Amino acid sequence: MKSMTGFAKQQCAAGGMTISVEIKTLNSKQLDLNVKLPQRYRTHELDIRSMLSALNRGKVDFTLSEANSDATQAQLDRELLSARYAELISAASELKVEISHGDIFSTLVRQPDLWNAGIAEEISDGDWATVRDCITSAINDVERFRSDEGSILEKDFAKHVDAIEQRLNIIPQYESDRIDTARERIKRYFADFAVKEVDPVRFEQELIYYLEKLDITEEKVRLAKHIAFFRDTMRSEEVCGKKLAFVAQEMGREINTTGSKANHVEIQRLVVEMKDELEKIKEQLGNIL
Repeated sequence: MKSMTGFAKQQCAAGGMTISVEIKTLNSKQLDLNVKLPQRYRTHELDIRSMLSALNRGKVDFTLSEANSDATQAQLDRELLSARYAELISAASELKVEISHGDIFSTLVRQPDLWNAGIAEEISDGDWATVRDCITSAINDVERFRSDEGSILEKDFAKHVDAIEQRLNIIPQYESDRIDTARERIKRYFADFAVKEVDPVRFEQELIYYLEKLDITEEKVRLAKHIAFFRDTMRSEEVCGKKLAFVAQEMGREINTTGSKANHVEIQRLVVEMKDELEKIKEQLGNIL
């Protein structure tokens, strides 16, 4: 079982640049990819999205950034700087605008496209292979993060499922009381309506009919099976969030039906406690892959 929450960061060197890859994942009903890349990586965006699809489900924020890792490599496009500087000086002279040469220079050097000298417009195949390996390593780290988070959630789910099962196993000790309670209630009805003579056979028949409507044997059996299936699924499947959500829904259905048929204060108390444990499971199911 895996969580949809994950994080990873990897770095590599390619083409004289330090490449940083960061992946963050959160819960989502679908695979929702948000990819941020430098312009020269746009030709590989489909490849990157295809790689990220291995994460299967969740909101995925992917960021690839690069920084110059070679301090001796000139990045400033001096020819373009000179051309723009001369153009601005000429325009200011024609318009008779007073200018500060220092201000013009400081404004120009802040323009990002002046710092692309020495950087290829597209990365080479060899550099892309290096970056691709870096992305693969980051994806693998996210998967390990998700597995670790999933293990924590699995232990938490197991604790709540055990609590539901414990209360389910307590219910039978109160079921004999339900029969006695029902018998006494029907007798009071006869007394209230001044019925003097009661056919004992007919009385037992009516009692049996009444108890059949309140019988919770099937609900208990189905709930026990759902509990077993929930445990097997979370232990044996990595991608099981939707299936566990469905099983939890069925567990809730059986618990609710048991409560509506309980007709006994202690059983109803156990039902309330089971509902509380199930809600704690449902709160975290949205984070499961």
